Amino acid sequence: MSAWQKLAKSIKGVMFAFASCGVLAADAFPTKPIRLIVPFPAGGGGDAAARSLAPPLSANLRQQVVIDNRGGAGGIIGMELVKHAVPDGYTLLLSTAGFTAMPALYKNLPFDPVKDFTGVIVAQSGMYVLVVNMGAPMKSVTSVKELIAHAKANPGKLDFASAGTGTTIHLAAELFKSMAQINMTHVPYKGASPALTDVIAGQVQTMFAASLNALPLIRAGKLRALGVTSAKRSTLAPELPTIAESGLPGYEVVGWYGLAAPAHTPRAIVQKLNAESNQMLKSPELVERLRAQGLEMVGGTPDEASALIRRDVARWTQVIRGAGIQRE
Repeated sequence: MSAWQKLAKSIKGVMFAFASCGVLAADAFPTKPIRLIVPFPAGGGGDAAARSLAPPLSANLRQQVVIDNRGGAGGIIGMELVKHAVPDGYTLLLSTAGFTAMPALYKNLPFDPVKDFTGVIVAQSGMYVLVVNMGAPMKSVTSVKELIAHAKANPGKLDFASAGTGTTIHLAAELFKSMAQINMTHVPYKGASPALTDVIAGQVQTMFAASLNALPLIRAGKLRALGVTSAKRSTLAPELPTIAESGLPGYEVVGWYGLAAPAHTPRAIVQKLNAESNQMLKSPELVERLRAQGLEMVGGTPDEASALIRRDVARWTQVIRGAGIQRE
């Protein structure tokens, strides 16, 4: 055996030993509580989603999953904390759809959603509903095609509300504008509630609203729904068509929550977290609890979670730069 062959055999042996250690570590994992960083204050952002996920995941892992709210700077503080955490599976991030828009929104973002994190799972998603007010000039607009036609006939005169600049609700409308090739005026609010109030009152004509907020108002006759933003009709409101089937093929936007770990977390540990999370998502009790929040289960592999992060970063970067949106 040549010296090169001996060296190659030695390297292969070391790699096998490391791989074996990783599998053994995953078999024992977790041996202590896991910290789930929610990058928003208690009661805000995805806090409710995190608190729904933590108890059943704790039961499956047989270790407590502790919620640690680290709000501030639009979520940046908590996200950066996870970036710098030891990549051992004991510090996780509640990742969100908004997380993927940040590289294009902020000039000096201290992390990269693609390079600094690895996806564990996309746990749940929530659709948005394109709504219009019931009065003039929207009184006769009953479909996505009619809204697009109205906007083209009245360029710049149609206003749309959002919960704030750079929010997923805002970006959903910007994507809609781009794909439909229409010009609408953005009216940002400090939150979804005041925005919806003004759409109902007719101060603003239209809005993409979270299903949890929109569906009760639609069913009460205070708003008209034109379509949902998910790729398929939602089980939460199967009577509503998708925007894609209603005149804008390929349109899809959902808000989602998932789990992410620091980059370089051992693959075997990520896979174990993923397997237990998928098992957790089969709980009928959890399904009903999340439906009450306007959310539906997703699940899937770590690779699918990481692919979604990459896809959304690329998509929102294009939309944000095209619309000239920026936050300080």
